[in-house]
Amino acid sequence: MKLTTKFIQATIFILVIAFAGPASAQDEVPPNARDADASRQPDNRSNALRQLGLSREQFQQIRGLNAKRTPLMELAQKRFRDANRSLDEAIYADQLNESLVQERLREVQMAQAEVSKIRFMSELAIRRILTPEQLGRFREIRQRFEQARQRMDDRRNDSPRMPADNNNPRKSEQTRPVNNLNKPQTKKP
Repeated sequence: MKLTTKFIQATIFILVIAFAGPASAQDEVPPNARDADASRQPDNRSNALRQLGLSREQFQQIRGLNAKRTPLMELAQKRFRDANRSLDEAIYADQLNESLVQERLREVQMAQAEVSKIRFMSELAIRRILTPEQLGRFREIRQRFEQARQRMDDRRNDSPRMPADNNNPRKSEQTRPVNNLNKPQTKKP
């Protein structure tokens, strides 16, 4: 589930990077001007756009999709955050009300489903705009992005960690899981 969520987020990230930044520009920059700018400062968005080879019409369609999707996604994500907060409050209330917890859990699930639906429908709409050749190029870009992300995760996981040494002043105190008051409890020797 977590891997699927990361994959979805990576895909959306690529789409947003590729289309949101250039979508704010009023007119398309001439190709030779873009190349001069790219030599000064690499721009992954314009590079992705060039790699996909979008037509002006496709670019406008995707720009319109993003303009419609953004407020819907922001609202859905707010509902999801609020539902999570309400569930947390129900779980850690002074008096446990199991039926309220179950109701709040359903609200979280519905809000999460709405966020996923908006993401997937957005991807589907963009997929419909791309030609088969562009889709192949997009898959390659997405695969390279995912490989780079995986390499970063691998490096992060392989990096040396400080040993758990209570005499080490740079080491923060070891903690147990957080209790219902959201205060860490220290381990006792």
